[in-house]
Amino acid sequence: MRVERPWGWYETLTQGDNYLVKRLLVCAGQQLSLQRHRHRSESWTVVSGLGALLCGETWHAASQGVMLSIPCGAVHRARADDSDLLILEVQHGVDLREDDIERLQDDYGRVIN
Repeated sequence: MRVERPWGWYETLTQGDNYLVKRLLVCAGQQLSLQRHRHRSESWTVVSGLGALLCGETWHAASQGVMLSIPCGAVHRARADDSDLLILEVQHGVDLREDDIERLQDDYGRVIN
């Protein structure tokens, strides 16, 4: 099932004990929240498009085949340049609920103070 977000959409592809795999589409010119998770790590693989991936304080150019590991607790975000950015995300952890997102900055007003 596809879940619409202001930046694009995501869908769960598969899940099992302590892992979940999603496909994310970040629309051209949009970006995810600056966020971190308390209960999971993630790995991103760029399938198509161009943009940038942030982990900690380091930005990485995003293009087809680029992979990024995001440790539990690390601040991260993805942004798309002039084309949609398609990412495969693998989450690892004992608690993979959607509410394990701490938004630090958000272009769409979703930060809770």
